[in-house]
Amino acid sequence: MGGAPLATGRAAVVLLHGRGASAEDMLELGRAIASPEMTLVAPQAAGHTWYPNRFLAPLDSNEPWLGSALEAVDDVIAQVEAAGVPRQRLLLTGFSQGACLALEHAVRRAWRLGGVAGLSGGLIGPPGTRWPEEPGRLVGLPVFVGCSDVDDHIPVERVHESARVLRAGGASVTEAIYPGLGHTVNTDEVRQVREMAAALLSGELPAQGRDR
Repeated sequence: MGGAPLATGRAAVVLLHGRGASAEDMLELGRAIASPEMTLVAPQAAGHTWYPNRFLAPLDSNEPWLGSALEAVDDVIAQVEAAGVPRQRLLLTGFSQGACLALEHAVRRAWRLGGVAGLSGGLIGPPGTRWPEEPGRLVGLPVFVGCSDVDDHIPVERVHESARVLRAGGASVTEAIYPGLGHTVNTDEVRQVREMAAALLSGELPAQGRDR
């Protein structure tokens, strides 16, 4: 955990690390995007991995780990809420495997979060997977999806598909594809997510989507 104490933070950023990385790696990113009055929360996956196989593998091959990872995100959000920070002032952010988990959580849960940012990631499942696309279930949810067009781990076609699914549910999606970049976080992505984080502190709570 970093930034303002959870009990006094005006907003929160939940940061999900990639495969083989750590919570501390994500806290470093969090410090680059969040203001001092925001709380940073970075859960650590067992064995530094949220689920064992590629995000494009058959869903059954990543269970029960994927289900447990989604529940771990649920628990962190509940912890933030219990400390007095409403979901609408929480930004769920992930990189690589953590980005995939963040985007998948957004689509499966359709919770009223302040925003979701997926950096070098996409929705989870093999080609042909169908995700919930009920119109209106994600109305008003700000989403940023950023990735290279030559990422060895994330096919750009899945990034486009993920953005389409989120938009179909009503999310307000910003999709940014960076030519020739590779599997990393760049300065423009940091800027985009910093702006999302800053928006959590301004004005009244947004009216968006519906709780589930």
